Amino acid sequence: MTPNVFDNLPDVFEELVDWPKRLANEAPFYRGLFERVRAKSVVDVACGTGRHAAMFHSWGLQVEGSDVSPRMIDCARRHFGEPSGPRWVVRSFDEPIEAAVPFDAALCVGNSLALAADIAAVQRAVQQMLSAVRSGGVVVVHVLNLWHLPDGPCVWHKCKRLKLPQGEVFLARGVHRCGDQGYVELIVADLSGGGPMRGESARLSGIEADELRRMALQAGAAEVQLFGGYQEQPYDRQQSVDLLMVARKA
Repeated sequence: MTPNVFDNLPDVFEELVDWPKRLANEAPFYRGLFERVRAKSVVDVACGTGRHAAMFHSWGLQVEGSDVSPRMIDCARRHFGEPSGPRWVVRSFDEPIEAAVPFDAALCVGNSLALAADIAAVQRAVQQMLSAVRSGGVVVVHVLNLWHLPDGPCVWHKCKRLKLPQGEVFLARGVHRCGDQGYVELIVADLSGGGPMRGESARLSGIEADELRRMALQAGAAEVQLFGGYQEQPYDRQQSVDLLMVARKA
C-alpha cells in the first residue's frame, strides 16, 4: 500500500475536512442504504480518524473501524472511545477482515482505496470486503473520479491558516492527474516559529468504474450500482467529481 500522505498528520487531516458539512451530505445516503439491507453491523475499512464509524455507532449500529495507520487509530480511540464506542483495529484494507459473524455492510470511502499500491491491491481490498459481509450485505467504495481532472496542472482544494497543537501553520492540499495516475500534494508551513516548510506527496491509482464493477462481480457481488456522488446521480466519467460503488453480495 502507498504510504498515506496524512499518516503522520492526523491533526492536519482533521482540520482539512469540514466534517459536519461532509457527514450531513453523506448521512441520508447511508441511512437509506442501511435501512434497505437492514444493517445492524458495519466495518469501516481505512477509517482514518473514525468520523464515519462514530456516526454509524451513534445510530445504534455495531461498528468496527480499521486503518493501516496506528496514529489514525489512536486518534479515533481518543475522540470516540472503546469499548463503549466502536471497535478500533490496525489493519490494511487488503488484509483479511476477521469477525465471528459476517458484517451487514463494509465500506472504504474518502478516496482511501485509490492509495493502494496498485490495481491488484485494489482488487484484494474489494475481495476482502465482500468476503466480510453476509449474503445480501453491501459493500460501498468511494473514490475521487480522477478522469474529471485536467491532465497536468494541480487543482488546489484547500488552503487554510490554522492553529494546531504544534503551533500556527498554513496548509494547502491539492490533487493532479498525470496520464492514468493521480497525486495528492500537501504543504504544511510553520508560521509560529520559523520552522521548515514540509511537503508530502502520495500517488493515486486511476480506478475505472467498469474495472471496479468487474472486481466486485468476480468477488461475489450479485448487483453493482455506480453513482457520481452521494445523491445517487448517474456516474459520468468526464464530469463526475466522485465515483461511488454499491455492491450487493449474492
